[in-house]
Amino acid sequence: MPRAVDGTKRKDHRKKILEITKGFRGRRHSNFRTAKDAAAKAMAYAYRDRKDRKGTFRRLWIARINAAVRPEGLSYSRFIEGMAKANLIVDRKMLADLAVRDPLAFKAIVDQARAALPSLAAVKA
Repeated sequence: MPRAVDGTKRKDHRKKILEITKGFRGRRHSNFRTAKDAAAKAMAYAYRDRKDRKGTFRRLWIARINAAVRPEGLSYSRFIEGMAKANLIVDRKMLADLAVRDPLAFKAIVDQARAALPSLAAVKA
């Protein structure tokens, strides 16, 4: 019996790689050798950036919270300190959303956090 050289498994594997690289430029979408490398690189970047996206959103939420507490006379770090002392457990995503969509509720949280902070005069004495 002759040996199968170009079997279905091999063809399926190549088809899968070329399907992944569909839309890539140049030979990277049609030539298996270059497509294989391009797909590996793309998947590595995708894995890395899924992790990175979480940090990017956290930075965005912190910037929004900081921008919202500045008019209230607090800095971001003092606000977070006040929230910790007041035992307010609201994550940064929800705080940023409240700051944008419901300023009155956010102001209530800021007031509670400010009340939990020691006054500056008491700290200096």
